[in-house]
Amino acid sequence: MADNDTEQSTAWQQDPFAAAYPETGEFWAAAAQGRFLLRTCTDCGKAHWHPRVVCPLCGSQRLEWKQASGRGTLYAFSPARRADPPYLLAYVTLEEGPTLMTNIVDARYEDLRIGQAVGVQFRPAAEGRMMPFFALA
Repeated sequence: MADNDTEQSTAWQQDPFAAAYPETGEFWAAAAQGRFLLRTCTDCGKAHWHPRVVCPLCGSQRLEWKQASGRGTLYAFSPARRADPPYLLAYVTLEEGPTLMTNIVDARYEDLRIGQAVGVQFRPAAEGRMMPFFALA
């Protein structure tokens, strides 16, 4: 692994947000490698977002990380035109079930439609961790 690849794969460890929530460490480590994980309950069998230490659907503490497809559909979206730079805020429903708030990248507002297929793309956040965003599939 090249030096900057190593730096990128461990940059999330210096991120204050990631450090504040150690239970999400495995997610950020996978994101640094371009892999999208979901926390999944072994009792009810359902995935959930945002990662927690207790299943928000059944209350179980028997959770595991599973590789997610990274595919979903656009549930809702809104442009943040007054932001600098402007961006597209969206809710995406993942194939695995959960709906998450995210940003749509590499698309124009005029080209988006509810129900469109989207796929995850990881991009670096200012703090160092790789963040999941979504683009039209």
